Amino acid sequence: MSSPLVSPSWLEENLENPDVRIIEVSFSDDDAKYRDSHIPGAVWRYWKDLCWHESDREFPAPDEMARRMGEMGVSNDAIVVIYGDPVQFGSYAFWALTMGGVRNLHLLDGGRKAWVEAGRPVTKEIAAPETADYSPGEGDSSMRMGRDEVRAGLGKAGRLLLDVRSPEEYSGERVMPPPNFDHGAERKGRIPGAKHLFFRNVVNEDDTYKSEAELRALFEAAGVPEAEEVVGYCRLSHRATLVWFAMHHLLGYEGSRIYDGSWTEWGSIVGFPVER
Repeated sequence: MSSPLVSPSWLEENLENPDVRIIEVSFSDDDAKYRDSHIPGAVWRYWKDLCWHESDREFPAPDEMARRMGEMGVSNDAIVVIYGDPVQFGSYAFWALTMGGVRNLHLLDGGRKAWVEAGRPVTKEIAAPETADYSPGEGDSSMRMGRDEVRAGLGKAGRLLLDVRSPEEYSGERVMPPPNFDHGAERKGRIPGAKHLFFRNVVNEDDTYKSEAELRALFEAAGVPEAEEVVGYCRLSHRATLVWFAMHHLLGYEGSRIYDGSWTEWGSIVGFPVER
């Protein structure tokens, strides 16, 4: 498989493939929706339990990530397919697991929404795979950036800050996209100099990615090809990873990174500059 993005039709054809391991990544810590219906063979994980250190606001080291993979029945030669509910939680898990050294990792185009809307098979049967041995891989944190490096590079030639939040968040009207309860940072606004590219513009109504030509035109309009480095952010970085995946894995733009603290962190730090 040459691309890390897999189509729903490919996955449907490979549901009985013993080498394929499917993981549903949910925004909610309640698995009721998964228990009601899910892609056959998929195991369920709450995004924080899968992607974060158990106590720190940090990502698991490769040995811990390997243990989690083994618990889900993922072996060293498995083809791992992740899908999100909603879609950006799949791309976030892809990004985090890449940093944790997970190999042969793939993202299902469109996540749960595209699969269900197309009437593809679902089940209530809870997957219970046997624990497998999974060897830690080499973690890759090159696509991640911390707050101090972001601040030190404000105004840096060749760096493009890409704010992928809703227009209301970018303008400083809200800190959460409507119609949600407005919370998540102490201040409203954006990182100084950031350009806006609404994350929904990279996907279709069913959450599948737009065509390569459409994506390329979108990123060209945002100035991505001219930048030496692109740093994306949103509120918690989930939406930013959806855009990062398109830039890095679908179009091959080098130098795309994620500020994972995003606005929740930046907008709450005393002394960090804000633009509105």
